[in-house]
Formats: sequence, C-alpha cells, structure tokens
Amino acid sequence: MLQLIKKTFDCATRKVVCATTLSLLAGMALTGIAAAQTQTPAQTPADSQSSSQTQTPTAAPGTVAVTKATAAALAPYTGPKYNNRWELFAGLNYMNGQAGQVQPGRRYNMGGGEVMGTYWLGGAPVKRWGVIGDFRFGAGTTPVTSPFYNRVLIMQSIPSGGVQVRGPKNRYAAIDFHALAGETYGHFNYAVNHYPGGSPVSACAAQQGIDGYGNVGNLGLYCNHWAPYGAVGGSIDFNESAKLAIRLQPDITFEHFGDETRVFFAISMGAVYRFGTK
Repeated sequence: MLQLIKKTFDCATRKVVCATTLSLLAGMALTGIAAAQTQTPAQTPADSQSSSQTQTPTAAPGTVAVTKATAAALAPYTGPKYNNRWELFAGLNYMNGQAGQVQPGRRYNMGGGEVMGTYWLGGAPVKRWGVIGDFRFGAGTTPVTSPFYNRVLIMQSIPSGGVQVRGPKNRYAAIDFHALAGETYGHFNYAVNHYPGGSPVSACAAQQGIDGYGNVGNLGLYCNHWAPYGAVGGSIDFNESAKLAIRLQPDITFEHFGDETRVFFAISMGAVYRFGTK
C-alpha cells in the first residue's frame, strides 16, 4: 500500500515540475518576441544626415537667433570713409548752346564727354574743400537759314578749373557742390570748310569774301574763337564700393561768345574713382 502511494506522489510531483518548467520557458519566449517588436530600428547614415539638415538652430537662453539681416548689419563697414586725397570722374556729357548772335531761339544740343579731377584739401578726417581741373567736349548740329545748308556741325572744347565742397554724405551716397571758370573754344566753320568744291558762303560775317570763301553771304554763325566760360552745379554719387561710385552731375553754364553772356544747361553721368588715402 505504501509503495502505491509513493509511486502516485512521485508521478504527481514530476507533472508539477514539468508544467512549471514549460510555463517558464513559454513566458521567456513571449517576452523576447515582444521586446524585438518594440525595439527602435537603428538609424542609417542617410537618416542621420536628413535629421541634421531639418534641425533648426535654437538660441541660447536670454538671446535672439541671428538672422541674415542681423548678420549683414553686424558685418564690417565696407562703404567709403571719405578720407581720400584724389577723386577722378569720367562720363558722358550733354550740353546746349547757341551758335550765332543773329540766331535768337536757335539753340543746339551737343553730346560729348567730360573728365574731372579733384584734389581734396585738409586733414584726412575733414576733407570738405577741393580744387578741380575739368575738361569737356561736345559736338552737335544747329539749324541755319541758307539755300546751301540745312544744319551744320558745331563743336566746343572747354577746359576749366574751380573749387568743390563736400555736402551731406553717408555710406550709400554723397552730394557735392562746385563752381568752375575757364574758356570755351567754339569751332563753327567745320561744315563750310568741308563743303564739296568750296563753300559759296562763309560761316561768319568777318570771313565773308576772304580766305577762299564766297561772297554770296554767311550763315550767321560765330567765327571760331575762345570765349569766357563758367559753370555752377553739383553732383550726387551713388556708392558701389569704398572707392567706386556712379555720379549724376547737373550744371548751369555761362558763355560769352557774342555781345552778352548766355545761360545754358549741362548734365553729365559717369563713374567716380577715389584713391590716395592720407
């Protein structure tokens, strides 16, 4: 009887141990599968690069993020300091004038060029006054009353000098004012001198009938000569860099070819180069 009970007890114990062991193994297997399913996949190099590119910079506590506009404002100053000793201007020029004393209301237009050099006086921080050397050339046609001509070519060469004063200025633009005085040479007989076979008329009354000109009459122009000249005006320079600027320069001009002083208009546009800091 005792042996039967012992066998029965041993069989039950083995069944309990086997069931417990199987339960533990099944639980461990299920736990491993769940962990594998919830594990975050490793990032590839491409994923890391994409993540770094989309990440936006953040400012440190108590500061503001630097924008492009702020960075430009904080950049080193690159505009002109206006402490240059020399300034050279070259550009295109427009002028008008009158080619004869007996041609009231018959003004003509000239196109040409201008070169101006300025030497600034004073110390480097306060260069406000300068001396100028200027040369202008213009050419154009003027109407005349003649059966032989309709319009004739006129040319003027104008050397002058004067003073320049610097006005308001900043890193973007500068305004200057100037006054010039000199002489202008008027070349009025070019068409007459180049008339095929010789001109039947002269350019001015003083040449009529002499030096191979005809006695039919004259065109009422001035004779070639030098005449007093002056100009007052200003300029505005639009800075492209510390040394280079684009200049627009209007002037009121005066000339005395005839019996009185006449007033005209001129304007130039070109480039300014600054150099010679001292």
